[in-house]
Amino acid sequence: MAISARTCWLFVLGLGCLPLDALGGDPDSRQAKRLETTRQLSLLIDNEWDWRLREQPTFAAYLGDRRHNSRWPDVSLKAINRRHGHRRAVLKQLAAIDRNILAPGDRLNYDLFRRQYAVSVESHAHRWFLVPLTARDGIQDASSTADVIRFEQVEDYRQWLARLRSFREYMEQTIALMQVGLKERRVHDREVMVRVPAQIARQIVDDPRKSLFYKPFRSFPESVSLSDREKLRGEAVQAISDVVVPAYRHFLKFFNDSYLPGCFPRAGVWQMPRGKEFYAFRCRRFTTTDLTPSQIHDIGKREVKRIRGEMEKVIRQTKFDGSFREFLDFMRTDPRFYYKNAEDLLAAYREVTKRIDPHLVRLFRRLPRIPYGVEAIPMHLAPDTTTAYYRPPSADGLRAGTYFVNLYRPEVRPKYEIEALSLHEAVPGHHLQISLAMELENVPPFRRFGGYTAFIEGWGLYSESLGEELGLYKDPYSKFGQLTYEMWRAVRLVVDTGMHYDGWTRKQAIAFFAENTAKTLFDIENEIDRYIAWPGQALAYKIGELKIQELRRLSEKTLGDKFDVREFHEVVLSRGAVTLDLLEEQVREWLRDQGP
Repeated sequence: MAISARTCWLFVLGLGCLPLDALGGDPDSRQAKRLETTRQLSLLIDNEWDWRLREQPTFAAYLGDRRHNSRWPDVSLKAINRRHGHRRAVLKQLAAIDRNILAPGDRLNYDLFRRQYAVSVESHAHRWFLVPLTARDGIQDASSTADVIRFEQVEDYRQWLARLRSFREYMEQTIALMQVGLKERRVHDREVMVRVPAQIARQIVDDPRKSLFYKPFRSFPESVSLSDREKLRGEAVQAISDVVVPAYRHFLKFFNDSYLPGCFPRAGVWQMPRGKEFYAFRCRRFTTTDLTPSQIHDIGKREVKRIRGEMEKVIRQTKFDGSFREFLDFMRTDPRFYYKNAEDLLAAYREVTKRIDPHLVRLFRRLPRIPYGVEAIPMHLAPDTTTAYYRPPSADGLRAGTYFVNLYRPEVRPKYEIEALSLHEAVPGHHLQISLAMELENVPPFRRFGGYTAFIEGWGLYSESLGEELGLYKDPYSKFGQLTYEMWRAVRLVVDTGMHYDGWTRKQAIAFFAENTAKTLFDIENEIDRYIAWPGQALAYKIGELKIQELRRLSEKTLGDKFDVREFHEVVLSRGAVTLDLLEEQVREWLRDQGP
């Protein structure tokens, strides 16, 4: 593909350069060498981005790229091993590029790109790809791919039909992975996976028009003629009836008869071959640190103790007459803290975000150009998923960001969580951070549309702490809600490491969670099941937030009266979602530049 000019000429555009005399030779040859090295790196990064979109058509669709919308990803073992070999070869190509000759901005691209591929190569050895679905996502929810595709012309519908017609092969590849996973004892636990059969069954319909895969054909833009509409609908009915539904029937039988009985009877990847080694790798991957599971467990316990003290101060402000446990029960059960219907709950989420938006200029120099909306999580997903999540905008900005909220059973969705949750998922949390990263100029796409969980989720949790500066948490109950959310992330450090490394049971993890937070039992069980399904991911939030808070304290202490929170936030967000060590490096560099 063509070399991206903006990628190739980073060093010209103010990102700095090495002194020419550091390169040896005469000035013209040194300059030529730097240009050629930068060109090689740019070409490699650009080509690999295109390769990734080809290999991950669902990710491409998520970004709004239509080129691969007719295909499902190839998840055969042959393809997985081919991609592994490709990444190893790319790392060799990268090693041949002289990093030292690059300008600082290009060195950052080099380092982040190398880390991304090195982590993928290391991950392959642990064979987690043999566990291709969880109770939260997987092929049982393949229909949701349609939600990120813009159906604007006949070709968009034909591409979706091509996907439907090839669905059997996608299902067969998935089942083949799971069969190998059973043989190698790389599976999830039965307590969580028991949720999956009902999810599969929802895709088995007698009337294809009621299928979730049929959703795009229920309405058409004016650009599609009436005759084309009828033809497309007929083809969709046939593909769903002949291919999709039979594939799910076969999958349900396999899952119930073979897979579920072969799952572990209890939680924890420690039960897998080299399971503890795998979990230690996941800790490093998701936190971008060298912290061990035991160290993370201890950090979690210390944070639980600290936050507990803050929570007890708030309880005293409410004049509540009772113990900590009794106050948690009061917060979980008193009707004043809950809405009676989903409509009022959704309206409350939207009202809070509108309240936050005007105050962002107090804390941020730049705000995203791309808007966001607040929508309900689809009801077929809501019972088995978490309280809320964020879906970024498409790469071209034509699809806005979306803050999805769970309206299933409003009687277990407390009012006092709404402010903290909205700060995290919308602004100044995920929408602000991710959208600003997407809008970065002179940065390659793998950084604009990717990033590290420790930064992304660490920023989300840090954003919750900004509520008082944004005019929120004005009553003790909403403040307690914020502390409950912070405690929730501290508890994660304890229960995630406990289950996956130390052999805790699901019941133990639920009990520890309930003992320390005001979240409802329904939410707690869903959260614990998420940690079981996604080992190590939940560690990123608190570890990332602790680093950002540490860097803010350092900046406040170093700069004193000259500290400007808007400038600090600009520095933190200026390079996208980087690793925590690189984040610290860029903040310390900024502090050095401020002078005495």
